Amino acid sequence: MTDPTPSADARRWLADFGAALARQDLTAATALFGDDAYWRDLVAFTWNIRTQEGPAAIREMLAARLADTAPTDFALDGEATAADGITDAWFTFETRVARGRGHLRLRNGQAWTLLTTMVELKGFEEKKGPRRIKGAEHGVHPGRKTWLERRQEEQATLGYTEQPYVVIIGGGQGGIMLAARLRRLGVPTIVVERNEKPGDSWRKRYKSLCLHDPVWYDHLPYLPFPDDWPVFAPKDKIGDWLEMYAKVMELNYWGSTTAKKASFDEATGEWTVVVDRAGQEVVLRPKQLVFALGVSGYANVPKIAGAETFLGEQHHSSRHPGPEGYQGKKVVVLGSNNSAHDICAAMVEQGVDVTMVQRSSTHIAPSDSLMELALGGLYSEQAVKNGIDHHTADLVFASVPYRIMHTFHIPVYEEMKKRDADLYARLEKAGFMLDFGDDGSGLFMKYLRRGSGYYIDVGASELVANGSIKLKSRVNIERINPRSVTLSDGTELPADLIVYATGYGSMNQFLADLVSPEVADRVGKVWGLGSGTTKDPGPWEGELRNMWKPTNQANLWIHGGNLHQSRHYSQFLSLQLKARYEGLDTPVYGQAPVHHLR
Repeated sequence: MTDPTPSADARRWLADFGAALARQDLTAATALFGDDAYWRDLVAFTWNIRTQEGPAAIREMLAARLADTAPTDFALDGEATAADGITDAWFTFETRVARGRGHLRLRNGQAWTLLTTMVELKGFEEKKGPRRIKGAEHGVHPGRKTWLERRQEEQATLGYTEQPYVVIIGGGQGGIMLAARLRRLGVPTIVVERNEKPGDSWRKRYKSLCLHDPVWYDHLPYLPFPDDWPVFAPKDKIGDWLEMYAKVMELNYWGSTTAKKASFDEATGEWTVVVDRAGQEVVLRPKQLVFALGVSGYANVPKIAGAETFLGEQHHSSRHPGPEGYQGKKVVVLGSNNSAHDICAAMVEQGVDVTMVQRSSTHIAPSDSLMELALGGLYSEQAVKNGIDHHTADLVFASVPYRIMHTFHIPVYEEMKKRDADLYARLEKAGFMLDFGDDGSGLFMKYLRRGSGYYIDVGASELVANGSIKLKSRVNIERINPRSVTLSDGTELPADLIVYATGYGSMNQFLADLVSPEVADRVGKVWGLGSGTTKDPGPWEGELRNMWKPTNQANLWIHGGNLHQSRHYSQFLSLQLKARYEGLDTPVYGQAPVHHLR
């Protein structure tokens, strides 16, 4: 008799899969997948971030990559579990050049979803645990240099007499996390940041800003937050943590430095990056250039007739200092997503008369409901108690292919509609335009598809519902007058301050300005899945466009996202860069074509 346990089922599948791959039997290997199966690979097989959808695509990838990858040693990691007809299992494996970890979902004995991820490159592992350096040099060593002297020498020479292999433009959370991983891998890297200090991009935002994502979702690599860290950290606390982190992780962080121009020499495979470092022009010549400038491009400030005649203040939300100094004044905030709600709530708290102008519908996800219904199973104190740390949670999250991810989310937001029905009803009564995404899949799918259109409610929605934040919806600002704004319905609102909470432009506008429009167009649109939903035009791409993987411009990479994405995907970007630094062969399978420009 066969053992009917989930672990036995998973072991059997892994053994059959490993055997089929070992003898390069593509027919047998693909027969182990169901008709609607998905194989998501993070670098291990494809040197890319790519999802193969269906047995035919899986077979095509294996035909191209199996001989070179030479996978072996598929082994169950821990015990498999089963629920609702699905068996979940973790496993480890090796390839010719790397060690990996994966996740498997079995349905009716066949693979439904398969995730394979590269963990480390053989022979180029991080010097941690038993590989850690000794540090102290016992005995007599004439001319020895202390750690501080070596560190100072590196800071004085890197970028001048010695060139970095990687330059990261952007020293916010994404650039810092990637630089930390590259440091651990021994890849010479410089981070270029126009602000003076790490964390300034947080410190300089409006006073009331806090993280809307919970602490378990937000850890940085290697140094998790202390266990008394607040669930929702204030911006300045995050800023201080990033500054500390950059120092402790020994990053070569060039603050007060602005990238002026970059160009790539195809013949030498080298970038020339001209920067202004505190008033001094420096020319860097890295092999790899990473743009880590966040999810968005430049601040989007709409051009509105009469703006030049306005006698009050007007600025984008990214420049908003906070509500202090506006007591007794009239404030109009154009926009209705996260920043708009935060700014309006802070105004109300200071007794300021504020009106939100809502042009289009917004998804509202109450924070407590989001925590309990959407994130709690993976990122919460209870999840940690259940043995799911953020490393495991990241992989569970990554194991769900984007093609079917919305089906996992729709039930969450159906329940949220019921749980928060009273709030939603009162918001609609106040005139607020609500949505749950084009297909009802809610917050995270909106974030992946378009990076906008939502508010994680940490209190401002109640202020809209009860009228503390005044609301004008289904309108836009048609004209700005010296002391007022005229809306598209003819209403005139008195105004002393106009805040444009109107989001940001395309990320690759930075490429157009810093490198060239031709390179920006070669790379194409950044972010989005090609879902065919609002602001995410098709065709279907299957992964986020151009993020954390090779682009169509040689040696140019784009890194960013929220804290969770920056942490998780920096691992895979750093391994791709390390492999190239060490001269390993990295044939990219399934380079994504460009369907959309800026």
